[in-house]
Amino acid sequence: MNDVRPGSVLPVPDRPYQGPVAYDAKKLDEKFPPIEPARPPAQAPNVLVILLDDVGFGASSAFGGPIHTPTAERLAGEGLRYSRFHTTALCSPTRAALLSGRNHHAVGMGHITETATPAPGYRSTRPNTAVPLPEILRQSGYNTAQFGKCHEVPVWESGPTGPFDHWPAQSGFERFYGFIGGETNQYTPALIDGLTTIEPPTDPDYHLMPDLADKAIDYVRQQKSLTPDKPFFVYFAPGATHAPHHVPKDWIAKYEGRFDLGWDAQREQTFARQKELGVIAADSELTARPEGLPAWDDVPDEQKPVLARQMEVYAAFLEYADHHTGRLIDALEELDILEDTLIYYIIGDNGASAEGGINGAYMLTTASNGGGQFETVDFWKEHLDKVGGPEAYNHYSVAWAHAMCTPYQWTKQVASHYGGTRNGTIVHWPSRIAAKGEVREQWHHVIDLAPTVLDVAGLAEPHTFNGVTQEPMHGVSMAYSFDDASADERHTTQYFELMGNRGIYHRGWTAVTKHRTPWDVVSKAPDFSLDVWELYDTTTDWTQAKNLADEQPEKLAELQRLFLIEAARHNVFPMDDRAAERMNPEIAGRPTLAKGDRLRLYPGMVRLGENVAINVKNRSFSVTSEVVVPDDGALEGAIVAQGGRTGGWSFFAEDGKLGFHYNYCGLQRSTTLSDTAIGAGEHQVRVEFAYDGGGIGKGGDVSLFIDGKAVGTGRVEHTHALYFSFDEGMDTGCDTGMPAYEGYKVWGGAFSGTLQWAEVALGVDDHNHLVDPDEHLQAALRHQ
Repeated sequence: MNDVRPGSVLPVPDRPYQGPVAYDAKKLDEKFPPIEPARPPAQAPNVLVILLDDVGFGASSAFGGPIHTPTAERLAGEGLRYSRFHTTALCSPTRAALLSGRNHHAVGMGHITETATPAPGYRSTRPNTAVPLPEILRQSGYNTAQFGKCHEVPVWESGPTGPFDHWPAQSGFERFYGFIGGETNQYTPALIDGLTTIEPPTDPDYHLMPDLADKAIDYVRQQKSLTPDKPFFVYFAPGATHAPHHVPKDWIAKYEGRFDLGWDAQREQTFARQKELGVIAADSELTARPEGLPAWDDVPDEQKPVLARQMEVYAAFLEYADHHTGRLIDALEELDILEDTLIYYIIGDNGASAEGGINGAYMLTTASNGGGQFETVDFWKEHLDKVGGPEAYNHYSVAWAHAMCTPYQWTKQVASHYGGTRNGTIVHWPSRIAAKGEVREQWHHVIDLAPTVLDVAGLAEPHTFNGVTQEPMHGVSMAYSFDDASADERHTTQYFELMGNRGIYHRGWTAVTKHRTPWDVVSKAPDFSLDVWELYDTTTDWTQAKNLADEQPEKLAELQRLFLIEAARHNVFPMDDRAAERMNPEIAGRPTLAKGDRLRLYPGMVRLGENVAINVKNRSFSVTSEVVVPDDGALEGAIVAQGGRTGGWSFFAEDGKLGFHYNYCGLQRSTTLSDTAIGAGEHQVRVEFAYDGGGIGKGGDVSLFIDGKAVGTGRVEHTHALYFSFDEGMDTGCDTGMPAYEGYKVWGGAFSGTLQWAEVALGVDDHNHLVDPDEHLQAALRHQ
């Protein structure tokens, strides 16, 4: 079929003109052929792909969950629910697979970008043999745009100097507006417009979710106004509902008291509704709660209101995201193109996130930086009304995440079981799909989306792109199932693997083994040879509840061999559950942007992430700057700041004096001010932080200097051992996002004098070799 469809070779080679040419255009007898812009076949629909973040199968009301998602229900009622649709169990791998139509290891995304290694399946760099879907569509005459999260940019390419080859704006999307990390603060996001870092509006009511919807609506309206003959491909991937769970208070109020029943009773209720909706088999069995997660009845009574509140906030966030997604759907309807638009609404890029810990987190940084002891029940109760607001960076308990994956075992990161990989998906296309409100049980995977779009658009899958032979897509088109609920499924074999959690699906059977548990940060993962495999016949056991490994060892061995074949074919090997080697760039073998022990900074250098700026943690460091103070001696604002409300530091001026502030996890703060004012004119100012040593996360002494003269001292008792923030960064002449220091007297800590330059210099007493590599890896996983 590809031989007769357009697009098998991209770019389409230009054909030189072979007709007559005259010296004088006025005397040319024949006209030149008109310039014709690229257009796909007339059948090609508009395409809208909606991908939510960290939503388990049992969360949305469209699939029996307790959270009201009217947009999802509306689309399901007018379209199809796919009840056996799967992802990879993690963010970056799922997104890379979705956009490429290929298995995640085959496109170098075997894990998150922060843990890349030179192994082919784990490089985090998309090979040139796998042109992404949006580039195919763009060159075939589609307009293309992405709004929201992109977590596929290699960390060493995430800085303002690029290269930008793997950024959305150079990966097929003509328009990109969103962020390129694993998460972002919903109130002060780290926004990218195209290739440029921008700051969000200063409106106190700003939230990223409506902003993304606004930008997508504006784009679609403009696209249909100016180029109505061109279809669009819009990829709408908001950060919701990844932590932090940020949502306006009036939305939280809707769920007050709703989860007082606890996670066990909630699972039972959801399970019953799922059977009523027909999104699980009528004879399904509810899987057991994993060991290590407490029963709700065993939770201390004083802690229950705290845990219930965490779930109320999460539920509000999901409904809020669905609501603003609905505004985009409404815009399509107002433009009279809704029925002609193929919509995929994928409710989650993996299962619900179990990265909040057993007790949840008020500040997600505390779990990784030794501050968890400060988040007591009394602390939570004192700050309960701030959960979900800009003062918090909150996440819910693991047990709620497990409940949101009902009826399946496990959660996000556990690629072996359906709790990590099965995500409810809705397909809506009324002009092409006659069925309405039906459920489709054919087994499918996120790699099937790209082949489906090309199929229905009448386009070939390119076998050559930019002169490079392409690896065929691994997915299959789902179009065969649109009008035939009983059609034999065509995606019959699929492997899964993530950090050793692995399995294989083949014609109804699954063989799986869980190698590690996401919330267990104490136990070491066993040798791969010691992993215990399980066997399930999902034709009779929908939820993987009845392990048949002991009863049918031959079938298990057959599927284990098939896993080895598929894993070898798609670059899974060598499997990699290492921590130290993957978190240390030098050992891992990936590039680093910041090198050496000094970093010179200039005004305008902002939002330099922790993979871009040099690392000041667990060691002494200094910051020196040349500044010019106005004639009146007044001076305010940040000279250099790093991090934000979740933790960080600021070297600043206040009331004409020099200052240094250290914010430990948003829970403990210390400020040092100079004894004297800096004074008008040009000065060199410096702060020295002398680390105590003796381990990681220790305190240190602060010394301030003006023109070499000591002018103040202070003390910091605790410091961050692993990270300050995964979306805030290092700023020069301001403090973007949520401020590391809350005492600025100017908006955003904007420096009111003239800042010539600043330089961060590291001491020789580096204690980072003492950082527990497993904890460092867990820190990275909490924020992807």
